[in-house]
Amino acid sequence: MEEAQNVTAKPSQQNPGTTPGPATGSSAASVPDQETKDTRNTGPGRLLIAVYAVFAISATARAGYQILTKFSEAPVAYLLSAFAAVVYLVATVSLAKSGRTWFKVSVIAVLVELVGVLVVGALSVFDSVSFPHETVWSLFGRGYAFIPLLLPILGLIWLYRRRPASVGTVVEP
Repeated sequence: MEEAQNVTAKPSQQNPGTTPGPATGSSAASVPDQETKDTRNTGPGRLLIAVYAVFAISATARAGYQILTKFSEAPVAYLLSAFAAVVYLVATVSLAKSGRTWFKVSVIAVLVELVGVLVVGALSVFDSVSFPHETVWSLFGRGYAFIPLLLPILGLIWLYRRRPASVGTVVEP
């Protein structure tokens, strides 16, 4: 009997600092599991991920076709389309993954997208000679119903609302 009590008094290998057996409530409930609390890829977040995935596929297909068939006509525009495809792909994957690092990657990808849409959109309006052919981000995404302009704004709002709790913050269940 005494041997059994010694076994239960040792810290658990799975969660150091706690003892096996029924939880009394305070220590188990006050330490949230980051993976289960990350809700970026649930609910409306899934729709956001799906839209990013569609844009990743369409931008990749468009850029691939343009680069393979008529790269010499507008190399800058087609390389920008390829860059946009990479940004959409990174955003899709990072939004779908859980964890703090993936959250940071998501924020960076969506910010790069927003800056890209604004810069390329403005340049294509004010310096149309440099953009003889449209890119995904030309004219602020006019060829895609301005979704490339709205998508990073919605993405940043979603990420802000679903940002992970700061380290040391106790989240009550």
